Amino acid sequence: MPDLLTIGAFARRCGLTASALRFYADSGLVRPVRVDEDSGYRYYSPGQVSAALLVRRLREIGLPLERVGAVLAAEPAEAARIVDDHVSGLISQVQQAREAAAAVKATLGSPALAPSVQVTGAVFTAAVEQVLTATTQDLPVLNGVHLEVSPEAIVLTATDRYRLSTRTLVPARPGTADWTATVDADDLRLAMPWTRRQHDLRLSLRAAEVCFQGDEAERTCRTVADDFPDYRSMLAALPEVLTRAVISRNALVACLERQYTPQIRLDLSAAAVTVGTETLPAAVTGPPISLSLAVSTLHPAISTAVGPDVMLDVAAPHLPVVVRSADDGDLTTLAMPVKGTAI
Repeated sequence: MPDLLTIGAFARRCGLTASALRFYADSGLVRPVRVDEDSGYRYYSPGQVSAALLVRRLREIGLPLERVGAVLAAEPAEAARIVDDHVSGLISQVQQAREAAAAVKATLGSPALAPSVQVTGAVFTAAVEQVLTATTQDLPVLNGVHLEVSPEAIVLTATDRYRLSTRTLVPARPGTADWTATVDADDLRLAMPWTRRQHDLRLSLRAAEVCFQGDEAERTCRTVADDFPDYRSMLAALPEVLTRAVISRNALVACLERQYTPQIRLDLSAAAVTVGTETLPAAVTGPPISLSLAVSTLHPAISTAVGPDVMLDVAAPHLPVVVRSADDGDLTTLAMPVKGTAI
């Protein structure tokens, strides 16, 4: 059978070692199609590559061997359910481990907390959701939400280099000190269902984590060690607005969701904004201007805005569009045009 692969060649195609393939064969997961009776050499079919790759990926997420076998034997819907159940269990284990670790550290005399600042849990969670879409896993520091805490305000900022969102909250009860931290975005996503349910939520900084103390319990999120980009200098360097448009948020979101191209052209002129081939009424001041943006950049900037209207500020076709909620001006998002450079 000339099309068969030796175990070494098959291992290279699958990104596995020969010893791992022997283990999976002995476990009944990916058996060779032929074993030479004299030499014991194992041979595999090229058609088995996809199954071996699936086994490798399932093992990478820690799925037990018996569950891997169940996935291989199941119909797609059942296989997906098995994977989802496993991931849900992992998330639960991580949260339980963090709670246990927090309790252990409390008994060990962990470093003192920085003075806390108090907010309403639902308000804080909504603000996190508004900026979280601007995170990315390209770099650790960009997969984080930057917190700047002062007695007067809490500023949340995130950027993926093509979009930047910043939101300011007024504390329910002012703090007594200034501190900053960049909170791991993945940890925040896990904590948000809990923070949303807390009426009184106190934020404080301790060593390499931010502590969220709720009505009866506490959660912690890791911080990112790298320095967050100097977004304030970038905002200060933006030139004056050339053209401004105030437009219905819902109408613009619906228009963007009807687009089936990855990029969209915006034309701001007279009393309208043209999005691709659709024209929406808007209050426009300044000269006509056109620019192109990725829908994946503009849509989250518009959809997370607050209130019925959004304000679009444009200084030049190659500079970021500044998106603000017309009745909530402390939420600001910058979206880079397609032909522009990263923020």
